[in-house]
Amino acid sequence: MIERQLQPLLHELVGVVFAPTSALGDATGQIRPTGVQGVFHADARVLSRAELRVDERELEGLTRGDDGPHGAHFVGLARWLGDATPDPTVRVDRLRRATRNGLTEELRIFSTATVGVRATVSIDLGCDLAPIEVVKSGGAADALEAKTGQPGTLTWSGTGITVTVTAPGADVLASGDRATAPRLVWPVDLPPGGETVLRWQATVDDPRAIVVGPTGGPEWSRPEVTADDRRLVRLLDRSLDDLHGLRLAETGAPTDVFLGAGVPWFLTLFGRDSLWAARMMLPLGTDLAAGTLRVLARRQGTRVDPATGEAPGKILHELRRHEVALPENGLLLPPAYYGTVDATMLWVNLLHDAWRWGLPAEQIEPLLPYLDSALHWLGDHADPDGDGLVEYIDTTGHGLSNQGWKDSGDAVRFHDGSLATAPIVLAEVQGYAHEAAVNGAALLDAFGRPGGDRWREHAAALARRFRDSFWVDGRYGPQPALALDRDKRPVDSLTSNIGHLLGTGLLTADEEAQVARLLTTDTLAGGFGLRTMSTDDAGFSPLSYHCGSIWTHDTAIVLAGLARAGHRDAALRLAEGLLSAAEAFDYRMPELYGGDDRSLVSRPVPYPAACRPQAWAATGAVLLLQAATGLYPDVPGGTVRLAPLAGAELGAVAVDGLRVANTRVHVTVDRTGEATVTGLPTPLTVTPALPTQRRPATPSLPR
Repeated sequence: MIERQLQPLLHELVGVVFAPTSALGDATGQIRPTGVQGVFHADARVLSRAELRVDERELEGLTRGDDGPHGAHFVGLARWLGDATPDPTVRVDRLRRATRNGLTEELRIFSTATVGVRATVSIDLGCDLAPIEVVKSGGAADALEAKTGQPGTLTWSGTGITVTVTAPGADVLASGDRATAPRLVWPVDLPPGGETVLRWQATVDDPRAIVVGPTGGPEWSRPEVTADDRRLVRLLDRSLDDLHGLRLAETGAPTDVFLGAGVPWFLTLFGRDSLWAARMMLPLGTDLAAGTLRVLARRQGTRVDPATGEAPGKILHELRRHEVALPENGLLLPPAYYGTVDATMLWVNLLHDAWRWGLPAEQIEPLLPYLDSALHWLGDHADPDGDGLVEYIDTTGHGLSNQGWKDSGDAVRFHDGSLATAPIVLAEVQGYAHEAAVNGAALLDAFGRPGGDRWREHAAALARRFRDSFWVDGRYGPQPALALDRDKRPVDSLTSNIGHLLGTGLLTADEEAQVARLLTTDTLAGGFGLRTMSTDDAGFSPLSYHCGSIWTHDTAIVLAGLARAGHRDAALRLAEGLLSAAEAFDYRMPELYGGDDRSLVSRPVPYPAACRPQAWAATGAVLLLQAATGLYPDVPGGTVRLAPLAGAELGAVAVDGLRVANTRVHVTVDRTGEATVTGLPTPLTVTPALPTQRRPATPSLPR
């Protein structure tokens, strides 16, 4: 039997991150030369091993925890040392911290023994400089030979990267067999009750990296939050720490900050991920949105290139330092790859929403030519067959076969489980396109540019075409199909994609009410959040990447859409699922997790290859906070709407530090749902909330 090369699992690993550096090790603190364990810098594994031993023995792991936003703290025991009593008397605390260009560790050795303790502490190291895609594919690279120089120093070099390890006071063993597995050695001699601290660090010099750590602190405020449901506070705190660690900038432009998509696979610029993450962070300020918009505008497409998917006006999908080959998936992606159908519309919608939150005109105006180009892509390139709908197809045979956010090869399935054939017309993409046309028109009008009427007409025609093409009969009444296939047949599975239509303007109020009803069925909402596919569909599997799992950002986006539209009960159900999942994952939300029913499992099942931390999973906490407070500003329009989700069910919430037009505001929601806001910049005024829709009735809909 031929053994398959599998993507390594990482759900039980402990990560630290300070982008572009991250590290993954096991629960005892060891970084072993297996799977995806290692220290990574940008797209390369710079250390593949860091194993601690005392007297050639591994410690017994006791516990672990966080050590600030970029660190982890491991506690282990050396029970063979010290007093011969039932109580352990020698303990080792291992503090690991990621830095912008490497990693540091402190080994704190404590003895409460009544006798002296003598031991030898060692760290075995390794470096393979394996590209991240090799690691992701389950592949391996040969360990490189280390060079010695100054006392306590090791270096490795290759592919333009130099890794230097320094360990004050340590002896270095790096000759013979130890050349590819060098060892740091410290003799330790403690008096009764004594302690000592040993230190080592790894530093990376990577001049060819395409991403770097930005200068300065986070581009967003850190609000002070009190809530009856403490899970919301803990989730927000952990998420903001993780987001601090995921900040990146392009080499040569350190002031335009965006969020790297996730650890370990996607710590680089991703159009869709970075745009959604910046959009979800708008309640904390517009600076991150501005940086994300600028960095993607600089790489906006200018020509038609089938090999990369580039087209004039199109926004990038992902950026790497070199070509990425994933043979097991049949993928061969160029360094700058444009194979995404939705990032261009999301760029337009982020620009619009940042404007509504108060992004100054002097930052918007330089981006207006890129807005024109993005809209022209929507009109000239997004609809190759001219039927009025946005579609995609990979023409290369080695790009992404699916180019929406559900981009795995089996993501678009009919109710019977069969795969749809490209070109594919995704439901939520039509919503994004409608929203972008309307939002683009509003921006053009506001800044005195022509074309607004054209894009409003484009949006109206798209809505009519969607209504005629997408609605199908389902178990719970009419439902929007997931997609249309090559022959324009509706792909009739029930999926979370339809939740992204809320608030895009593509649906009527009655249609939105029916979508809200569909989203609250047990088949979609019976897990710890919103399933990507209903349990009634033949393609459903709770651990399928896109056909039954639960994605944190997907649940957050949909619950926010439900809350904003006034579908309170539906939003609260998803919020409770998300908060329960957060508690189970120690408030560091993974990219996705299993879609098992809550009646069958008491806690969410991890998806074993999910990124954690991950940008749009972490920013989901901010979107949940916004839904709880119900703060919806329109700075150009001079109004702010208050429609809180908090109240009787979610409890009271008070937030100091949301930002509207770069002004710190305070929102309080009491247990009855009564909301007040203070600190709004003049001349903004508060408008009444929409009526709450608690039980969506089945309306009269297209058939």
